[in-house]
Formats: sequence, C-alpha cells, structure tokens
Amino acid sequence: MSDAISRPVAMPYADQAAAGEVIAATQTWLERAVIGLNLCPFAKAVHVKKQIRYALTAAQTPDELLVELERELQHLGQSDPAELDTTLLIHPQAMVDFLDFHFFLAEADAAVRRLELDGILQIASLHPAYEFAGSSPDDVENFTNRSPYPTLHLLRESSIDRAVAAFPDAADIFERNIDTMNRLGHEGWRKLWLD
Repeated sequence: MSDAISRPVAMPYADQAAAGEVIAATQTWLERAVIGLNLCPFAKAVHVKKQIRYALTAAQTPDELLVELERELQHLGQSDPAELDTTLLIHPQAMVDFLDFHFFLAEADAAVRRLELDGILQIASLHPAYEFAGSSPDDVENFTNRSPYPTLHLLRESSIDRAVAAFPDAADIFERNIDTMNRLGHEGWRKLWLD
C-alpha cells in the first residue's frame, strides 16, 4: 500500500504537526459522523481497507485549487482502485465562503470533463458551512455534508455503481440521513465531538 494514502500533498502550514491536525480532524469527522452515523454506508469499507487519500493543499485562490484538483483527479484516475479508491482534497485556505465554494463546483465538474474523466470520476462537495438549497443555515440537515474544512470528495463512478448495487435502498440514503440528523439534533451533533 502506498504511503501517499495518508500523506499530505502540500503544506498549508509552517509545520507538519499543523498539517497533521487538519488531516486528523477530517479522519475523526469521517469516523464519527460519516461512518459512525452511517451517513454514507459505502465509506466504512474504503476506510477499513485504507483506500482513502487525504490530500491537503496549500491552495488559497480558485486558480490554485483548480490546479491541485486537476492533479488529484489525474492521480486518482491513474491509480489502482484496489490501492486507492477515493480522495478527499482538503483545502482549508481556499473557498472558505460557502457561496464561493458552491459556484466553484461548476469549474470542478468542468475539470473532470476537460480531463476526459467524465463517467469515470465525479466530485461530491463537503464544507463547514454547507447549506442545502431552501434550507436555513442552522438547519441540522445541513450537517450531513458539513466537514471540518472545505473538501472536494473525488469518487470513482465504478465504486459508486458497485456500492449502489450492494445497497438496495441507495435512493433512500438522503431521506434516511435527514431523519438521522433530525433525531440527533444540534445537541447530539455537538456531543459527537466530545472526548
């Protein structure tokens, strides 16, 4: 297994310890929220098999982030799926504002097409201020897509297809997640992060 799976791509901080804290916070969020609350029933397998790349970028502008995104898309597209199934491109200094991030997603999808990876890879969006259309910022449902830092999740479409085939109620995941978050509430979400 490649050591690149958990090694940062670039350092947005002056020292390794700070970069490690960003990745650790993302891994904790994945374990406690995404896997722990079963928000994504497909995440546990790739986590256990260590097939997730946590790519931390120093990008500060949309153009810099786009360069890093294209590099990560190419890396994932050229990697053996048995070794690397998915990438979390964490960008704590770029697209901090959710609206900027939301509009950047069109450029991200265009990059997938430009690299001729459409139908092979796709991008999911995660952000600390994620807000579904028609919701209020404080609605607990938004927390299903709230990560500690702005993050672009690069996924293989073949993996999604296999996961959906293995999970017959895949179309119900969104509604089930909303129910989970409503039962948990803001206080339950806060308690997830208490050690």
